[in-house]
Amino acid sequence: MGFQRARTDEQRNERRRQILGAAAAMLTEMPVAELTLTALSRRVCLAKANVLRYFESREAVLLELLEAEIADLVAAVEVEELTGPVEERVDRLAELFVSSLASRPVLCELISAEITVLERNISTETAVRHKRVVRGHLEASAGFVARQLPELGEDGAGVLMETLLLVMMAAWPASRPPQAVLAAYEADPALAATRLAYADVVRRTVEVTAFGLLARAKVVPAQEHQAR
Repeated sequence: MGFQRARTDEQRNERRRQILGAAAAMLTEMPVAELTLTALSRRVCLAKANVLRYFESREAVLLELLEAEIADLVAAVEVEELTGPVEERVDRLAELFVSSLASRPVLCELISAEITVLERNISTETAVRHKRVVRGHLEASAGFVARQLPELGEDGAGVLMETLLLVMMAAWPASRPPQAVLAAYEADPALAATRLAYADVVRRTVEVTAFGLLARAKVVPAQEHQAR
């Protein structure tokens, strides 16, 4: 298919959506490291130079996709309403994040690469825009947590979301080892104990962090949850 330049804002926005959609589809088939600008260009039937008319780099494409994925997650969880004793709300909040993330592997893949890969080949303008968007989503997520667990307070809710975000960045790649490591686990099953289960790590992070903050605020006695 020959290149036809988008001449209206509607056409340019549609071309950007096509590129983002192709990138999202490719991330269901491969990790970020394997998604090259060349491969993306081929998927959307454009030359690399034409893709770069809409995004300054491969990383800029993926950062904008990450923003959309985070927005979708925030919109999905914000409709939930948790009730009951504080211990039950913490457990249900943990399960809500586990299930929401489990259904969004593209989001998990992108978050794990955000700092180490995606922010390395972008302009200052793109970095400022991206950080503002992410900050807004993080504040919205913390606001949701604060409404469901008012015992934490706004500061505690913010700490919980920051902690979860940091753990997500590290836990996703650790839970998806490369083929050589999988082969090592198969050769020596005892080594498999070092493999992380992503859902378990997310659940434990939410629970331990929330109960720790609540104990510090003397909302929940610490000894009640030492075994968690």
